[in-house]
Amino acid sequence: MKKAVKVMTLADIAKLAGVSESTASRALRDNPVINAKTREKVQLIAASHQFKVNATARSLRTQKSNTIAVIILFDSKTQQAISDPFLLDLLGVIADELTAKGYDMLLSTSKTTDKDWRNYYYDSKRADGLIVIGQGEHDDRVEQLASAGVPFVVWGAATGAETFPVIGSDNRQGAHLAVAHLIEQGCKRIAFLGDIRHTEIEMRYLGYKDALQAASIEIEEGLQFNTDFTAQAGYLQTQQALFQQINKLEGIFAASDAIAMGAMKALLEHGINVPQQVAIVGFDDIAMSAYGTPSLTTVKQNTYAGGQLLVDKLLKQMEGFKVTSQLLPVKLIKRQSTQRLQKQTL
Repeated sequence: MKKAVKVMTLADIAKLAGVSESTASRALRDNPVINAKTREKVQLIAASHQFKVNATARSLRTQKSNTIAVIILFDSKTQQAISDPFLLDLLGVIADELTAKGYDMLLSTSKTTDKDWRNYYYDSKRADGLIVIGQGEHDDRVEQLASAGVPFVVWGAATGAETFPVIGSDNRQGAHLAVAHLIEQGCKRIAFLGDIRHTEIEMRYLGYKDALQAASIEIEEGLQFNTDFTAQAGYLQTQQALFQQINKLEGIFAASDAIAMGAMKALLEHGINVPQQVAIVGFDDIAMSAYGTPSLTTVKQNTYAGGQLLVDKLLKQMEGFKVTSQLLPVKLIKRQSTQRLQKQTL
């Protein structure tokens, strides 16, 4: 008669590893709260005994869904997400990080989910925590989450007045780098294209002004154009408004690569040389920015670090730890759309 094979339990794995069940459980989920050495030890023991966590049983026992809700805020007027190509990159990193930590991702948008987020996601056990992407026009549901003590993090721009953790790029510094580069290339009259109702874009506008002021260049209010986040908006805004300034205009700072590409298309169609007549800088460094003609100078955001931090800080909150907001550094990527000054050859 064949001897029955003992089915290993979490308690067995914990005992073999010399840790508590809760520590073993966290280690198997690769929770960063547990140090790397302990996580590796527990995971090796589990693998050697072919032990796998029963997600359904764990959910019933802990009353947790093992799911994280990711909510994308849409602009109420255009129904467009901020910087769509950038958003896809960020979502990919978040999804990979959550999977590695043993969580599923529930993706929703503010356009389709107009319910009370606390009740709909958290109280109903649909999700154990939330990641909110984008700070557009003020959304009371974000403040309601903070007041209720729901674990959540926001991707956006930290202003210092928030009562919740925000992870985002240093938008103001990035814009400063972009406009200072245009000035170095001989541009003085520089237009701004972007919608400053959105906190991230407002920070980019402030960086634009910082760079002009630092160079003692007058800030002309007539050179700031309210522009939605799409290439179409950049194209139309350039055709309809910017061409009125084209004889004196020397540079454009667009708040997204999509806007910059639309503006560049309009300029090139009308025979305006980019960059010799008008130099252009975007923001995001989406994949297509390197492959246009001319290729686009832009500000690169670190989507990989951003996605990792969003997940890490949320999981720490869910473990009861207090987390803080964090700004990520950005980098100016110089390409053909701003190369007005050619290096002299000997």
